[in-house]
Amino acid sequence: MPTSFSRRNVLAAATALPFAPYVLRAAEPDLAGLQDMTRGTRPIDAAERARRLSRAQALMRANGIGAVLIEPGASMIYFTGVRWHLSERLTCAILPVEGEPCIVTPFFEEPSVRLSLSVPADVRTWNEDEDPLKVVAGFLRDRRLAARPIGVEANVRFFATDRLRAALPGVRLVTADPVVRACRMVKSSAEIALMQAATDVTIAAYRWVHPRVEPGMTGRDVGALMDAATRKLGGAPEFSMALVGPDAALPHGGTAPRTIARGDVVLMDCGCTVQGYQSDVSRTFVAGAASTAVRRVWDQVARGQQVAFAAAKLGAPAGSVDDAVRRYYESLGYGPGYRLPGLSHRTGHGIGMEGHEPVNLVRGETTPLAPGMCFSDEPGLYLPGKFGVRLEDCFHMTEAGPKWFSTPPASIDRPV
Repeated sequence: MPTSFSRRNVLAAATALPFAPYVLRAAEPDLAGLQDMTRGTRPIDAAERARRLSRAQALMRANGIGAVLIEPGASMIYFTGVRWHLSERLTCAILPVEGEPCIVTPFFEEPSVRLSLSVPADVRTWNEDEDPLKVVAGFLRDRRLAARPIGVEANVRFFATDRLRAALPGVRLVTADPVVRACRMVKSSAEIALMQAATDVTIAAYRWVHPRVEPGMTGRDVGALMDAATRKLGGAPEFSMALVGPDAALPHGGTAPRTIARGDVVLMDCGCTVQGYQSDVSRTFVAGAASTAVRRVWDQVARGQQVAFAAAKLGAPAGSVDDAVRRYYESLGYGPGYRLPGLSHRTGHGIGMEGHEPVNLVRGETTPLAPGMCFSDEPGLYLPGKFGVRLEDCFHMTEAGPKWFSTPPASIDRPV
């Protein structure tokens, strides 16, 4: 335990600063020693965005789609670079099967929207007394796409599609999944490099935080330390959850903060963003000595991670990874299936610009695993009213099979 960050210092700071983030104040000398790990990372460049649009247009042609409608969010950033917010005032992107995309936005927002626009595009505006979906319809007519099926990205809101139907009678709206999902699901080397950087930051933050977790802290205190370390290391925190004792049996925790006592299980689930790409890593350890029961479950989960990794073979259905883990757990007496005590959630999820992306490692998912796909591997075990254990590391598929972004922990005594 570093001498500058001890239980005595924490409690003294808490007494002096009852309404201040005392844990962070006590940790400031140690935080000062952390260095930004992300200075050499390279953002997605114009050439990559051009390749994305070209790939999307090829998929549109293959699926008979004339254009794709996208609202603000990760997919808009992915294709256009535009970082915007959802609002009752519609801003959207239209990707046509040929030529430059179009951005439709309120007139007074155009200068702001252009600040993050990273591709050549036709920007069309609408005033407060106008219907933006008529502007969308006008673009489709101008490009002679109005009679062709229009793909709608999964997050587009109902009012947009409803008013587009009114503005363009007879329009045929279809899912854009064969285009958007197919593009985003397979990551490029540049994307994987950014996900690796984000994971490296999260692992380094865990290594800093773990020896500083002490009885008397709350889960929120631990999460605050993780956020502070992540920022110092160059990442933007996305989530820093620390579940204590019986709360660790709830995959996403309870509502009331719980104070750590000696011997409590601490389950942490944390991730950050670097240049728009995310990490997601979970670690479980004990504040003090682990009981025989906790050690046994921890070792079973560690084995479950390896079972999932071994099942992640090129061409295998994504759901087969989840099936393999459940067979192993059921052989130990858990479940069956999603029942508790056992694994009540999917074995893993896709990850990239968002923490959860298609496709998932879940029963019934038939999408074959292919190079460039990225997943979490997190087959936790949860014993209601007692404790839970989750170990989570992400991997990406290569031509040679799965490759870890982070190395799973060696033991409950060396969790990071």
